[in-house]
Formats: sequence, C-alpha cells, structure tokens
Amino acid sequence: MPTKLDILLEAIDPSRTFDQVSARVDQAVNSFAMQRAAIEDWDEYESFLADFYRHVETAIFRMGPGAPDDREFYWTRCSNLLKNAFGPSGYKAAFEMTRTGKEGGLYRVLKTVADQMAEEYAQNEISGRIYDYWNRLTTDEQVAATDEYINKYGHLLPAELTEGSAARLKANFPKVLEEHPKIIRRMRRVGR
Repeated sequence: MPTKLDILLEAIDPSRTFDQVSARVDQAVNSFAMQRAAIEDWDEYESFLADFYRHVETAIFRMGPGAPDDREFYWTRCSNLLKNAFGPSGYKAAFEMTRTGKEGGLYRVLKTVADQMAEEYAQNEISGRIYDYWNRLTTDEQVAATDEYINKYGHLLPAELTEGSAARLKANFPKVLEEHPKIIRRMRRVGR
C-alpha cells in the first residue's frame, strides 16, 4: 500500500508536472498566429510578446476567452522572464534578436519565453502540492516521511545532505522535495 509520501511523489513526478505543462505550452506556441519572422518596432514588439505571454498563460491554465487583456501586465511578466533568460537587459537583447533575426530571431525569443513559463508554472504546481502535503502532516508524520525519503531516495542526494543524522535534509525537507522531480527528470534523460 502506498504511503502518503509515495502518493505525493507520484503526483509531482515530472511526467505529471513538467511534461504536462510543457505539452500545453507547446500546443499554445504552435497555435499562436505569427505573421512575420521579425519585428522592428519597439511598441509592436512589446504588444506582440504581451499577447504571446497571455496566449500561453491562457493555455496553461485552460482559461476561456474571458482571460484578462492587460498588455502592460503581461509585458512586465514577459520582460522579467527575458531578463532571467538573457541577463539584466534581456528584453533589449531579445528585441535585437527579433529585429535582426540573428541568434534564432523571433522564434527563439518566443520559445525561450514559453520554456521559462513551462518551468515556472510546473514548479509552482509542484511547490503547491508539496506544501499542501507537508502542512497536513503531524510533526511525527513529518519526521517519519523524512526518514522514509532518506531510506528510499537518499542514494540520489549529495552526501552532505545525508551524512550523519541527515540534519540538513531534515531541516529543509520541503525544499528537497521540490528538487525531487528535477532529479528524476535528469535521471530519465540520462537513460535516453
């Protein structure tokens, strides 16, 4: 019979989180109408990326046609992702890519935004499930879950987390659980 921890780990498995969110994002990218391969006007660039961000987010959350249409809101969120991907002036670097068509051009910028969104939303989903699980446990159940995880998955973790009484792991167990799907995803990629 599966334990509460087993049920959680199944729920946050990459095939149920990262893969499913990525599939919805890919579908959104493929259904987004792209009229041209380059954009040379800054205002058009902002509007286009804001519309793209909104389109992808609507697909991720499976929202209907009544989704908010605040371009400034979506542009701000999109530009933050571009900063994460391309550095402090990432939104400017991305504009140069869309303007010139170099380094993958507009398609690479859109794909980068989409990939960042998929990663972020999958991670948010994972974190929500973990903290819901963790907060429902008693203190004794939390200790038992940590010990169970060490017994089943300790071999996948760096030695500094599991050495001695595994105090670092026990003190940060929800954070360790947040990394678990990433570890599993990396292991599956190695096997391919």
